[in-house]
Amino acid sequence: MKKFMDETFLLSNETAVALYNNFAKDMPIIDYHCHLSPQEIYENKSFKNITEAWLYGDHYKWRAMRANGIEEEYVTGNASDYDKFVAWAKTVPMTIGNPLFNWTHLELQRFFDVHEILNEKSAPAIWEQLNSKLTGEGFGARDLIKKSNVEVVCTTDDPTDSLEYHKLIAEDSSFDVKVLPSFRPDKGLEINQDTFVSWVKKLSEVSGVEISNYDDFLTALENRIEFFHSLGGRVSDHALNTMMYEHTTKEEAAASFEKAIKGEKVSIEEEIKYKSYTLVFLGKEYAKRDWAMQLHIHALRNNNTRMFGKLGADTGYDSINDGELARPLNQLLDALDTEDALPKTILYSLNPNDNYILGTTIGNFQGGGKPGKMQFGTAWWFNDQKEGMLEQMKALANLGLFSRFIGMLTDSRSFLSYTRHEYFRRLVCNLIGEWVEDGEIPNDMDLLGDVVKGICYQNAKDYFEF
Repeated sequence: MKKFMDETFLLSNETAVALYNNFAKDMPIIDYHCHLSPQEIYENKSFKNITEAWLYGDHYKWRAMRANGIEEEYVTGNASDYDKFVAWAKTVPMTIGNPLFNWTHLELQRFFDVHEILNEKSAPAIWEQLNSKLTGEGFGARDLIKKSNVEVVCTTDDPTDSLEYHKLIAEDSSFDVKVLPSFRPDKGLEINQDTFVSWVKKLSEVSGVEISNYDDFLTALENRIEFFHSLGGRVSDHALNTMMYEHTTKEEAAASFEKAIKGEKVSIEEEIKYKSYTLVFLGKEYAKRDWAMQLHIHALRNNNTRMFGKLGADTGYDSINDGELARPLNQLLDALDTEDALPKTILYSLNPNDNYILGTTIGNFQGGGKPGKMQFGTAWWFNDQKEGMLEQMKALANLGLFSRFIGMLTDSRSFLSYTRHEYFRRLVCNLIGEWVEDGEIPNDMDLLGDVVKGICYQNAKDYFEF
């Protein structure tokens, strides 16, 4: 019997252990998609206690606590931070089989050198241990990034953001980690949302373009893309909860836009045409600048109306969506490719049933002399656990080039989440180790070492050209 989460955690054979220790373990991290706050990075935010660092805003943990019968007062309510921590400690033993159990103890071990099991009994002592370190030297936001061997952080930013903290970080020679903006124009695509008109007004203000029609709107978006580019931005991101595409004309998209900025609702057909034309326009702009375009597909958000009314978005009431994907996704990519304007693209779906759709779709549009131009993105959100990651990696290996995979991202608001890269890297090494042990691939450590280093770091480094 192996010891709990020892040095061979998730490594089931000698080849896997050798690959991890010799090639994966010490690779730097390129976190090309996350939700960290650039202001908190610039200010080297310190945490008053472990609850602030661990539980504020973590809807993974909130969902588990609710499932364990914890009252909302101890999840997002007014209970003390200590009581919320104890409520989480009560929940941790019940998360056996859930990735939260391993993630929690990885963070305890790697950041705090605490190797005890967190539970209700151990909670008081662990609370004191963690807080004594968090409030001391070397545990600010920047410090945690450096401890994790991070080389690049790409935050997620609205086109109307001033990016003031990105500028300040870039000017600060004392911090050598690149913190770059990512362009996320979701509010400009959601033409039927109540926020659309006010967002367009804000876009007009920050871009310096008076937006009175669709051409003005596109000009303003282009200006903001160029602004992001000037500050090192090389990545965009789109949340496409429902994948939609129809061939349309600029005139049709413009008619939908002009209807919406008058405060009128547009039909589903008009929305699809508006989104289709606007996405193609944005894709062309990304391609001009050699950006990577990320499409996050099939999340079903804010499903609990009562709790959305109390707590708002991103509080743990989202789930997996379904619906048509293959046809509209391929048509969108083809519309760009037809004009030789398809940017580097990374596809993610929250629905694991879509794995083979994404794995085959990327193969339709590879080429241009760019290794892995089209990427099947790493297992995302509900799927970034052992089985979900393995399913994604095996699908990619079966259908494309696993060796060109750009690997893991954090997709987190927590500075303690970088241990997930270790979790991922151990799974990569174990999968390859199993293939070696089964005689499916040769025990060529030079070849395999290069593959492992590529997936853990070098492929992303080359892909984004950071």
